Amino acid sequence: MAAESNIYVGVAGYFGKPDHPGKVGVFQRAAEGGDWQHVLGSVQAFTVFVDPNNPETVFAGTDDGVWRSTDRGATFSRTDFPDAKKQVWCFMVDSRDPKKMLAGASPIDVYRSEDGGQSWRKLSSPNMPTHCKGPFASRVMRFAQHPKKPNEIFAALEINGVMHSKDGGETWADCSVGLIKLAELPHLKSKIVSDTTAEGMLDGHAVAINPADPDAAIVALRMGLFRTTDQGKSWQDMEIGRFSPITYGRDVKVASAEPNTIYAALSVAAASHDGGLWRSQDNGQSWKRFDKVQVHGTIMSVALHRHDPKQVYIGARYDGEVFGTQDGGDTWQAMPLPGEVQHIYSVACG
Repeated sequence: MAAESNIYVGVAGYFGKPDHPGKVGVFQRAAEGGDWQHVLGSVQAFTVFVDPNNPETVFAGTDDGVWRSTDRGATFSRTDFPDAKKQVWCFMVDSRDPKKMLAGASPIDVYRSEDGGQSWRKLSSPNMPTHCKGPFASRVMRFAQHPKKPNEIFAALEINGVMHSKDGGETWADCSVGLIKLAELPHLKSKIVSDTTAEGMLDGHAVAINPADPDAAIVALRMGLFRTTDQGKSWQDMEIGRFSPITYGRDVKVASAEPNTIYAALSVAAASHDGGLWRSQDNGQSWKRFDKVQVHGTIMSVALHRHDPKQVYIGARYDGEVFGTQDGGDTWQAMPLPGEVQHIYSVACG
């Protein structure tokens, strides 16, 4: 199915290196081969998202709202998004209606579309308490919708924990108290950019739900992978360190085409020169290293093809590093972005 797929990469700047030169935006290429095309260069792209119901439609969350392509990423245009210069970091299509979508932003806000992403409206503020003050505004990094109770949605927040909605995203409740409680344990304390040692346990990057285990949500944090089965009232350490020497969790995704299979992007830190992709085939009970490459930057994103489990791609932060397998991990190909680019944040395929 690689012949029918494209790969997309979102590139943006990084606050730790404000003078880093290079291109930003969205790059696109055919999965089966060929050259990368720089298809959107006027804005920074923090996330790229292929519509799960229509691969012709691709979204980019940028530093100027939502941009959309209806020609498989060949061209992009800005949608009718209400706020200029608003950073958008994630998307979710409602499982009940392909025209309904959510977008997560920074500072923490949620936007809704009811026409397939052509236009958006800002929902009421989630009004999350500020658990951690850092050098950047907290971000809504990822949504996860309950497979059987679609009004229930989790959202991972960078340096502010996790929030949960019971009404499809209209209102939100903080569910970070359990994470802060775990941060009292010495090995889960981490303070880099704030005034609290709970910072590491609040540094949420991704959240996912396995349809075979619908009442459990898994969040990827600086301190590893953590799981809740009570809507975020309490969290349990999945102890990924039993299987991996590196535990900084940047991405976690459930494979839609492989039952009970979860992928986790693990690295040393937010700004590091090593990382690996780990896979569990028993719903997170055990993990094995999946990739066969050496990255030179933190792995920021995992892309899984919705229908072809043999296609898996990763993007590492520095030097435009993209790697992929199209045979289920047996062999890997390096497919670096051309020229000098800034920092990879997102990889998608479809």
